[in-house]
Amino acid sequence: MRFAFYGRVSTADFQERDSSRRWQRDVAEDLVDGHGRIVAEFFDVDRSRRLPWRDRPQAALLPAAIADPGRGFDAVVVGEYERTFYGDQVLSLLPFLQRHGVQLWLPEAHGPVDPGEPAHRALLMLLGAQSKREVLRARSRALAAIRAQIRDEGRFLGGRPLHGYRLVDAGPRPNPMHAKWGRRLRRHDVDPVTAPTVRRIFAERLRGSSVSRIAAMRNADGVPCPSQADPGRNRHRAGDGWGLTTVQAILANVKYTGRQVWNRQPAHHTPAGLPGPFKTQRWARTSDWVMSKQLAHPVLVSEADFIAAQEITALPAPACGGVRRYQLVGLLRCGLCRRRMESCWSHGRPAYRCKHRHSSARPKGHGPVAEPLRPRGPNDRGPSRATARAAERGP
Repeated sequence: MRFAFYGRVSTADFQERDSSRRWQRDVAEDLVDGHGRIVAEFFDVDRSRRLPWRDRPQAALLPAAIADPGRGFDAVVVGEYERTFYGDQVLSLLPFLQRHGVQLWLPEAHGPVDPGEPAHRALLMLLGAQSKREVLRARSRALAAIRAQIRDEGRFLGGRPLHGYRLVDAGPRPNPMHAKWGRRLRRHDVDPVTAPTVRRIFAERLRGSSVSRIAAMRNADGVPCPSQADPGRNRHRAGDGWGLTTVQAILANVKYTGRQVWNRQPAHHTPAGLPGPFKTQRWARTSDWVMSKQLAHPVLVSEADFIAAQEITALPAPACGGVRRYQLVGLLRCGLCRRRMESCWSHGRPAYRCKHRHSSARPKGHGPVAEPLRPRGPNDRGPSRATARAAERGP
C-alpha cells in the first residue's frame, strides 16, 4: 500500500519542528511497516489542533489530493491522534475518506480504522474527548498560574513596555532550571525620556483638556509618539504622530499607577465547528481584571489622579445648560467631497463644516476642511434664502 503521512506541530517558536516531525513520522513508519511505504507527506507548522482542516495549509491540501483519482496513495497515516484531530473532527472526515476509497491508519487503532466497527467508533470518540480535554486542561492551568503570578507577585509576563517605561532586569527566575539556564525576570522602570510625556498627558487631562487637544499639542511640540520613540518594537505601526486613540489608551491604562494588570482584553476562542475567527479579543469589565496586590513598578500617576482622569469629560455643551438645535442637519453637503457637513457651534452661532480627513489631533492641511457655514437671516433666526436653496438642491 501507498501511504500519505500527515503531521503537525503547534508552535514555531516553542517547539523544534524537525524533532517533532521525525518522531511522528517514525511512529507512522513503524505502523505501516510490512504493509506498504509512505510516498507523500503533509506537515503543518504553527497550527493549533483546534483549527479545522480547511484552516491548516497542509491539511487543506489533503481533501483535494484524496479526491484526485490519480492521487498516488491509498491511505492516510498519522503519528498520533492528538497531533491530527480535535474533538469529533475525525468523525466528519471518515465519510469523505470512505467515499473515495481511502483508509485512515492510527497508532491507537494499531492499523486501519473501520468506521462500521462499534469498538473503533467508541475508540475515536474517546480519543477525541481526550484530545479536547488536554487542550482545556493545559489552558486552565496556564491561566490559573498567570492569575496567581500577577496577583501575588506582580510579575511582568512579557510584551512591549508601556510608553513611559523601559524594561530592566528583575533577578533570576524562580524556576531553578530556568535560572540555571540564565533566564532572567524583567520589570518596568521609569524611562527618563518618555515618562515626562505621560505625566504631562495626565496633568493636561486633569486640567480639563480634551483628548484631541492633548494629541494636537504633542504633535505641535514635535514630541515622538510611542511608535516613533520605540520603532524596533512597533514595526506594525505607521509612526505618523499622536492620534486620539493613542492618548485615550494612555489615559485608560491603569498600569501607570504602579500595579501590574492582566486580563483587560482576554482572548475568546470560537467553539470548534462554528463559523468565525479562531480567536478574538474583547475588552473585559473592570471587575474581571487581575491586579497585583502590591506595587509592581514605579508609579507615574497616582491612583487618585488616575481615577479623576477617568471621570473627566470634554464633551462640548452650552454654558447655559440648554439644548442647541440645528435646522439643516443632514441637508448640507460639502462642495469638495459631497459628504454631509456636520453641525457645530462657532463664535456663538450655529455652523456647519466638513471635517473629512481632518483631525484636531494633527495640524491642518491633512485634508479638505471647509470654513464654517453660518445660516444668516433676519436677526440670525434662520438660514438665508440662498442657504435654504442650496440645501434643497442636495448633492
